[in-house]
Amino acid sequence: MAWHELLSDYTFQNVVIGAALLGLISGPLGCFAVLRRQSLLGDAISHAALPGICLSFIITGSRDLGGIIIGSLVTGTLAALLMLLLTRKSRLKTDAGLGICLSLFFAVGIVLLTYIQGTRNAAQGGLEAFLFGQAAATLRSDLWVMGAITLATLTLLAAFWKQAKLVTFDAEYARTLGMPAAAIEAALTAMVTLAVVVGLQMVGVVLMAAMIVAPAAAARQWSRHLGGMLVIAAAVGIASGVTGASISTLSRGLATGPLIVLTATAIVLVSLALAPGRGLLWGIVKHYRQKADLQSRQLLYALYRHPETPPRTTLGARRTLSRLARKGYLARTEDTAGVTLTDAGRARARQVVAAFEEATP
Repeated sequence: MAWHELLSDYTFQNVVIGAALLGLISGPLGCFAVLRRQSLLGDAISHAALPGICLSFIITGSRDLGGIIIGSLVTGTLAALLMLLLTRKSRLKTDAGLGICLSLFFAVGIVLLTYIQGTRNAAQGGLEAFLFGQAAATLRSDLWVMGAITLATLTLLAAFWKQAKLVTFDAEYARTLGMPAAAIEAALTAMVTLAVVVGLQMVGVVLMAAMIVAPAAAARQWSRHLGGMLVIAAAVGIASGVTGASISTLSRGLATGPLIVLTATAIVLVSLALAPGRGLLWGIVKHYRQKADLQSRQLLYALYRHPETPPRTTLGARRTLSRLARKGYLARTEDTAGVTLTDAGRARARQVVAAFEEATP
């Protein structure tokens, strides 16, 4: 399929726009869940959306997206509030409360789904697609609903930006200032629920948690500031959605939701490896630089204190000698030592000796 034909395809347009909206809302809101150490929150809420989907179908008798969104929002919010209640009113930790809510609501959802399948209602066809998403079934009317939820959520987040930021990093201090920290935390949790609801059509109940966590995890590697982290997370989410949707369309037979999640995961892995200052590659480079600097200082110290003693001839020592010679710290001699310190080398060695004597009690 040519690119101009692909871009003009109705289904492709719907899928790409829906995936972009999903990334736009899940990336920024996922940052707050990750920073509040509630990465499992998206998983719990997305699984808790399943009974809402089933109840909406039982009540309305159809798979209308508006009813499904309302049902998912209700049960997802109930699960989130139950999690907050369990962690505040008992000795359970956050991860335990999230695990209880996830398993409880998802089990109820599976029971309701089994019940619906037993009713032999012809309208139930495709209802189980919400488990893993059905991006190709996205309609233009669905996009308007998803866009409205995304706009309303991000506008609310911008309006309470300072309060959300303070509660995220220091909830106790926010309480001392008189802020309703519990209400703000509940509002942030409800907004994560809205992000999950937006993604049900695209990636489904099971995979939605990845879209909450992955863009935020990638953005955390590239930025040390919350504002920058949210912008990068939104960009990662949009890029993952559009790329996954495009690959799915070009490769017939591959599901869109899993490809979106795999794309986001790939970006996370690249970020973990290459992010400046935090990536694994930078850590390895920093380690070897520190090791080389320590070897250089040790050799400078030895040549300054014992100039008549020839340096070791191991491979590592020869590399260190070559490195110091390139910096102009060493010069070749004809005596047994083989090398001597230049004027620049003696000045640098005196600094090393002075630093060592200061550090030694």
